[in-house]
Amino acid sequence: MRFSIWPINQQPIEDVLAVCVHAEQHGWDGVWMSDHLMPSREPLATPVVECFTTVAAIAALTSRIGVGTLVASNTFRHPAVVAKMAATVSQLSGDRFTLGIGAGWQVNEHTAHGIELPTPARRLAALDEACTIIRSLLSGDSVSYSGEYYDVVDALHCPSAPVPLLVGAKGQRALEVVARHADVWNTWGRPELIAERSATLDHHCRTIGRDAASIRRTAQALVVLTGGNEVTDLERWQQSGLPVLAGSPSQICDEMLEYQAAGVDEFVLPDFNLGVGEQRIDALDRIFEEIVTPLRAM
Repeated sequence: MRFSIWPINQQPIEDVLAVCVHAEQHGWDGVWMSDHLMPSREPLATPVVECFTTVAAIAALTSRIGVGTLVASNTFRHPAVVAKMAATVSQLSGDRFTLGIGAGWQVNEHTAHGIELPTPARRLAALDEACTIIRSLLSGDSVSYSGEYYDVVDALHCPSAPVPLLVGAKGQRALEVVARHADVWNTWGRPELIAERSATLDHHCRTIGRDAASIRRTAQALVVLTGGNEVTDLERWQQSGLPVLAGSPSQICDEMLEYQAAGVDEFVLPDFNLGVGEQRIDALDRIFEEIVTPLRAM
């Protein structure tokens, strides 16, 4: 199982890049960036880095680790433009880039920036069309497409690039989109939930005649290690509504093995509960030394 870091994009760019360079130098497999224009809640006057310009910088500063978007909001950009951006970042990275895309959800950033946020059903339908266009353009084909949400006419991207497509999804209909288009699937969740949703994805793959094993599975949850000096604030994170893995290193290792048993190929570690600056770096190092290293030795 691969282990990657997800630096929060609500921090100065130099802090984001420092975490990514540290990941490159200290054995992590990849880094991912989220795609938001502003925080979802107060304080709003917080530094927020833009997703694609940041992953381009990460690609240029690193040479080994995977780089990806987790996930680009389909509501922000036309899919043909996203395909061109993805191909460019892939070239910068030496084919280490994965394009992650999702339907979009954060109300306040859409309202503030005058970007339409359709109903969930329409967002999902638009995502389905966007994936069709992106996959076609990244293949190097000349693409004409006329849909309910997007149109392209004789679009040809040169050079094209072999960019894997990740779709972030959790609901029944969203997993159908994953089955149709994705090389990689991602969602939040503890192992038991991942196993349940993964079985649903397998069912959708069988329905359309696709090999379910061709879709890599990735997942994330907050990790709160006990017995160290890290910022834990366990009760706060348990009340956040996000999945939390909490306990000793051996307990977390056991849960990671449950992810692996559920078919997860890559665990993505969010870093926003690990403190800031050197405190965050120390926490990442402890997780790597006491969890990742023992698991790799098994």
